[in-house]
Amino acid sequence: MSTLANPIPRTTAAAGTTRTSGKRHYGTHIFLTVMAIMWLIPLGWSLFTALRPKADTDKYGYFSLGGTFNFDNFIQAWTQGGFSKYLLNSVIITVPAVLLTLFFASMMAFAVSRVSWKFNVTLLIMFTAGNLLPPQVLAAPLFEMFKHVTLPYSFSDSGNLLNTYISVIAVDTAFQIGFCTFVLSNYMKALSSDLTEAALVDGAGIWRQYWNIILPLCRPALAALGTLEVIFIYNDFFWPLLFIQSGNRLPITTAINNLQGEFLSNYNLLAAGATITVIPTLIIYLVLQRQFVAGLTLGSSKG
Repeated sequence: MSTLANPIPRTTAAAGTTRTSGKRHYGTHIFLTVMAIMWLIPLGWSLFTALRPKADTDKYGYFSLGGTFNFDNFIQAWTQGGFSKYLLNSVIITVPAVLLTLFFASMMAFAVSRVSWKFNVTLLIMFTAGNLLPPQVLAAPLFEMFKHVTLPYSFSDSGNLLNTYISVIAVDTAFQIGFCTFVLSNYMKALSSDLTEAALVDGAGIWRQYWNIILPLCRPALAALGTLEVIFIYNDFFWPLLFIQSGNRLPITTAINNLQGEFLSNYNLLAAGATITVIPTLIIYLVLQRQFVAGLTLGSSKG
């Protein structure tokens, strides 16, 4: 009889544990739902404003549902702001900057996490500490340095690094390497050391260990970081505006300035322009969503 009576309290205890965990998840879901709504409200409001003609907004007010809804503001913003040209400039800046950042960061992460030498921890601390420095502090020194770097006029119409894509690509790469190195080094440390030890026994050098063994295993982490870096660099407004004086080389984030009126601002048109700039990053995130989530959650179940 005592043996048959034992399963009952176990079932009750399991049910109690399920209820407790359910309550915890219930609170978490409420918090995440509230945060998601708070993040989506500005985007939804911009889209709502962009779909309304300015005349209807002036007539009924911004907090109203009256009037018509169409895509005229998007068409006008695209043509008036020259978004096609500025979007190409953003691609020219973003793609090389992201590829260079991931390449250099992966090499640095391999050096500080998979190779035992004297300064690996010191270098990792230096790269991590660099993320604590506000980029704006280096704006004036970098501007002066680029101004005094002489280049042939066949390469740069300014005779220096200013007003070139290279200046923006170099600065974006430099400021993003620290963050990517920190993330990739932690990811590489979780990989088994037997992989590189076996390759070393077979005669594989450092480059072969990095390129053929470790780097392919880091694809989820590289995909997650690549998605983040595309968003970070694509949305960068400060560095292009500082280093590029020629309007035909500015990225798409600065094209919204072309929609500003001299005496009056059409906020419906500005909302349409801002929404257009969001679309490329949204598409990239949706395409790489599975790899992005896998890269963030991989290794979370390890003890």
